[in-house]
Amino acid sequence: MRNWMFGGVYGTVLASALLAALQADGSFTPYYDAAWVMVTAGTAALAHGYAHHMATHEPGSGSHRWRQLGRTLADEWPVVVAGLPTALLLVAAGAADWPAEDVTTAGLALNAALLFGWGTFAALRVGYRRRSAVAIGGADAMIGLLIAGANALIK
Repeated sequence: MRNWMFGGVYGTVLASALLAALQADGSFTPYYDAAWVMVTAGTAALAHGYAHHMATHEPGSGSHRWRQLGRTLADEWPVVVAGLPTALLLVAAGAADWPAEDVTTAGLALNAALLFGWGTFAALRVGYRRRSAVAIGGADAMIGLLIAGANALIK
């Protein structure tokens, strides 16, 4: 469960940062941008999984190492899945010819809601009461958006 949540949060923050950065340069190509979000999420998942694999070497045969790498990479699927809402929004924006500013605002709001949900769920899961969990979820959403905003400014 922890890896699922980690990947979901990481992927959501990554998608938010990519969405904000994509619109910062002034050009808006929603289909290309959707593909770019998914390719970047996939690359991030592969890089994270590979780094995790390298950091946790275990003795064994060569085939054992390949199987272990495969399992480690497969565990990164939540990062990719978390990019789907943003990518689907971009595809819908291309089909409906929505303006870039509206898409960026809607995407960041969507991802903030997802981060709020992740934070609230995580707090409830470890035993916080509802009111506290909602406050934690709100704080987590704000932190995620601040990270995404900082990442977009760096671009």
